[in-house]
Amino acid sequence: MIDEVKNLHVKDRVLGNIRGVGPRKAASLALLGIHTVEDLMLHYPFRFDEFSAKSIHFLMDKEKVRLKGKVINQPTVQFYGHKKNRLSFQLAMEEGAVQVVFFNQPYLKEKILVGRELVVDGRWNSKWKTLTGMKILKLSSSKEEFAPVYRVNQQVHQAEMVKFIKYAFSCGYGKFLEENLPCDLRDRYRLISRQEAVYFMHFPRTDEEYRQALRRLKFEEFFYFQLQVQGLKRKEKKESIDSVITYSKERVENFTASLPFELTHAQKRVSEEILADMRSKNVMSRLLQGDVGSGKTVIAALAIVAAISAGKQSAFMVPTEILAVQHFENLHFWFQSFSMNVVLLTGSTSTKKRKEILHLLKNGEIDVVIGTHALIQEDVKFSDLGLAILDEQHRFGVNQRKLLREKGKNLNILLMSATPIPRTLALTLYGKMDVSVIDEKPSGRMRVETRWVRHSQFSAVLDLLEIEVSIGHQAYVISPLIEESETLDLKNVTALTEELAKHFGGQVKVALLHGKMKNDEKEALMLNFQQKEYDILVSTTVIEVGVDVPNATMMVVMDADHFGLSQLHQLRGRVGRGSQKSYAFLVANPKSEHGRKRMQILTQTDDGFLLAEKDLEMRGAGELLGTKQSGIPEFSVGDVACDFRILEVARDEAVKVWKVSNWWDKKEFLELSKGYQKKQTEEMGNI
Repeated sequence: MIDEVKNLHVKDRVLGNIRGVGPRKAASLALLGIHTVEDLMLHYPFRFDEFSAKSIHFLMDKEKVRLKGKVINQPTVQFYGHKKNRLSFQLAMEEGAVQVVFFNQPYLKEKILVGRELVVDGRWNSKWKTLTGMKILKLSSSKEEFAPVYRVNQQVHQAEMVKFIKYAFSCGYGKFLEENLPCDLRDRYRLISRQEAVYFMHFPRTDEEYRQALRRLKFEEFFYFQLQVQGLKRKEKKESIDSVITYSKERVENFTASLPFELTHAQKRVSEEILADMRSKNVMSRLLQGDVGSGKTVIAALAIVAAISAGKQSAFMVPTEILAVQHFENLHFWFQSFSMNVVLLTGSTSTKKRKEILHLLKNGEIDVVIGTHALIQEDVKFSDLGLAILDEQHRFGVNQRKLLREKGKNLNILLMSATPIPRTLALTLYGKMDVSVIDEKPSGRMRVETRWVRHSQFSAVLDLLEIEVSIGHQAYVISPLIEESETLDLKNVTALTEELAKHFGGQVKVALLHGKMKNDEKEALMLNFQQKEYDILVSTTVIEVGVDVPNATMMVVMDADHFGLSQLHQLRGRVGRGSQKSYAFLVANPKSEHGRKRMQILTQTDDGFLLAEKDLEMRGAGELLGTKQSGIPEFSVGDVACDFRILEVARDEAVKVWKVSNWWDKKEFLELSKGYQKKQTEEMGNI
């Protein structure tokens, strides 16, 4: 058989070469992303069913088991309902006879003959002492301990997929899978060959064979992904004399000295990293991560001062108008002793004022403009834009970030995020960027006291809430839903607002904020809350980031077990922004150990990066950041949360490829890497 497929290229070999695959079946396989014989062999099982061969006397309910015995009665088929049926027979073994049942598989009756020995895989029902059959095996194949389970569709059944894959390997196609890792790399990390790895992914004889196959293929997947990421990084960090910002060191030092506080060690470290980028010939592309209240804005201000001192303009774009006003007020205060022209440009800017700003921007008479999406309108033109900063950058789409980049030539970009991203995700999402982390909070920041309470203890929370409001403080009360849900028994914001207003009897001013409101309504309401026109703000998670109300001292999150750790931490970060003692109450009755553990973790630490790591472990990358906007590639076998060590090693090796000349030709690497997360890598090129 091997001779028949000599010199075949499995990448190009069509599925018609597989017995049983005609045009219709090939079209059905194509819906699963299987177009060639190689695609078929690389369609890995997502799990293995392991069947024990225990005595039936020691089986647990719903345990998977493999039974061998002799058929002792004629099988019967009972029909009921719409196209439903039940096939049953008895299997005699040394321990006695067992009733075996197969649902909706009447065709098996022909295989079940009285007196024939059968091997049946199924699930044990301890109540009825029956086996719900899953598969009938031949005696010759009954030694198989692992049964692969594949992703299939309505047109391609599980048994067919197993048959097609087995046929491909039995024909010897596996021998022609090309090795795509250098020998020295495989030797250094003791990785098995690609041919072995792919085969063991389908037909492992032991746990160790499957583990080695996973280890090899995870590394391969991460390695080629990181190879492309590092290529993009070097492409972006092109040398350009236009990107150099020759700033005044003296002016930067004077600004730092004028601040009413001293920078932390972490702030000094990241500011040096950013300034080094700005004065280099490489265009800056840096992500600044910092936990809630770590002081990212002052670092942005320092970078702006450096740009202005070099005669360059700066743009500071934020997702909401209230946040733009907040940054404008901070920068205006810090820059008041310096001759800098700072302006605010948002959707609320009057037509007359906007026209004036656009004229001054184009003529170079404005040093820094702070604003919302209004900054990326087509008629907004700069004289010499050298630095662009995006705060809460994940709130902007790819096209919006791209439009801002196009406002300047070889523009230096600084992205900022208050949502801590674990190192493993940063390597994946932002591998083509440099990452700076502020991992230290300014001195004097009081820790928010976090308590987990049951719903039955909510009255005690209301008592403290009343005390805080009576001494002039404000509070947030957060609920996950806007309206009543038929499926989730959660308090919704509307009912919650009414309940609080009734409880306090009109003595407390309660406002309602939710995501279905228009943007201008939300902005106006938040502004009113900032100005102390309301005592309590009942809201959904729209206030999660960016809002700064120093007078707010209490955060109450209802049904807190329905939020992720990082999201709860962000909500908690809305309080404790002043000098007063602040509290966060997590009101929840978690029904699982998983939910209880999350509540306990929140009460034990306020380290956002540690919480982000825990969140990644517990929820996974897609759920943590949202699959639609996370930008996280869907790896075939690798898992960013669990396989971070492999990811880091793969990244280090990919970096070497671009640095060391005696490795494989880079073009050859990139050619081999085609198809590895191609779509996701293209998206990452726009991050």
